[in-house]
Amino acid sequence: MDGEIKNIKKWNILYPVYINSKKTIAEGRRICVTKACENPTCTEISDCCNFLKIPCAIELDKAYPRDFMQRGRVRVLLKREDGTPYNPVIPSRKQLMINVAELVRRHPNRTKKQEPAASSAAGSSKSGKGGRKKR
Repeated sequence: MDGEIKNIKKWNILYPVYINSKKTIAEGRRICVTKACENPTCTEISDCCNFLKIPCAIELDKAYPRDFMQRGRVRVLLKREDGTPYNPVIPSRKQLMINVAELVRRHPNRTKKQEPAASSAAGSSKSGKGGRKKR
């Protein structure tokens, strides 16, 4: 395992934006909206990678280049040195993104977060007085 840790720079990078259903393709989403999840975090992605038995490391000091306010990314090691995948179900990065997005939706911390978000979106109404300006 020590040899693999040294080469962490060669591991694949997974930004939360890649699987965020709130983002467009132009903003950086890599999978279709129906398979993506809403606002994933690095810790949720890391938990899902650990569940899938894929080595990963969180880098919180890094940011996505297109949206530098979005901090954090996850480095993942999909294949061993001999080229065989760590998880035979996940041979590619795209497949990893789809599986992680599916698991993030069912993440135990996620069920608590969804309730307040749904109630705040329902109360949107038109603000301002309306009417004509006076000269």
